Amino acid sequence: MSLSLLGFLYFTVWMPLTNIGIPCLFHEWTGFYCPGCGITRVILSLLKFDFIQAFRFNPLLFILAPLYMLYLITEKKRIQPLSHGIMALMLILTVTFGVLRNFPMFDYLAPTVIR
Repeated sequence: MSLSLLGFLYFTVWMPLTNIGIPCLFHEWTGFYCPGCGITRVILSLLKFDFIQAFRFNPLLFILAPLYMLYLITEKKRIQPLSHGIMALMLILTVTFGVLRNFPMFDYLAPTVIR
């Protein structure tokens, strides 16, 4: 509970006041976008109920979230082959997304600029 409250305060109070975010070290070191680039901006957009902009920052999260919920359900019900398949699918999607978003042809997958 307290960790959730700290996270909420970080995103709603600290970041708007200081404009200090969480940098992506992978992007800073390589110049490439990782599959997680844009997640902080997704959270900030979701807190403002701006779902469209949140999707534009990182659409992968909106694909992985329902898959992860399905994975948790299949794990809880001990449906091992299906849960392993879902986990493999999430891994393949994440790696593919991380690679494609760095090609000019797929630049729409890169995080958009903050407006």
